[in-house]
Amino acid sequence: METTEKDLVIFEGERAANYDSFVQQWIPNYEYFMSTFPKLLAKASEKTMLAVGCGTGNELIALKEFDGEWYIKGVDPSPEMIHFAQQKLASYEEVEFLIGEVGQLENQKLFGAATLILVLHFIKYPNEKLALLREIQRRLKPGAPFVIMGIFGNREQLRGNLKVLESLLPNDLSEKEIEERLERITNSLHRTSEEELRKLLERAGFKSPTRFFQTTIYSGWITQKLTN
Repeated sequence: METTEKDLVIFEGERAANYDSFVQQWIPNYEYFMSTFPKLLAKASEKTMLAVGCGTGNELIALKEFDGEWYIKGVDPSPEMIHFAQQKLASYEEVEFLIGEVGQLENQKLFGAATLILVLHFIKYPNEKLALLREIQRRLKPGAPFVIMGIFGNREQLRGNLKVLESLLPNDLSEKEIEERLERITNSLHRTSEEELRKLLERAGFKSPTRFFQTTIYSGWITQKLTN
């Protein structure tokens, strides 16, 4: 029996509180990505988006600032991350949250688009990644765009891109913090190669993805749910 996304990492305490500063420090051109992906969703057949692993809500704000007519459902297993997201999105209408997993959403509601940003590399096993992708696919309208961003690439690509990332980090980060973070990225996260990502998405019922963004170890991809 397939597992679901039950093994997703739950950010709590300092990890939740420091999340926004982390993405700004460790993901070069993070703001550019956030300004780009809403444009790729502009032609969706319906302005309803499912944000899986929505964290502190950065992609939700980016989409609402681009086009305030979007309805967004943000899902995350961390109560603390959802709390931060709710605070950020308090002035926006048509935004709802679920503390939990996408599998807890009713199947009847189909969305016009979805995002999975900085999530997949926390899931260890390919069958668990596939189960999560299938849960998302089941909740999308045919042809709906799906944006993914995270750590992708084989071991050789990761090694080279980590060297580039290290040279781009802010000067105020301590050597200890850099060393610990790079070790964790190398040995504790569960990256997916480009070919593995393509196979997972196709098995889950999506088209072969297109890479539209890359900054050191992080890549952004867009695909669509198959129409038949």
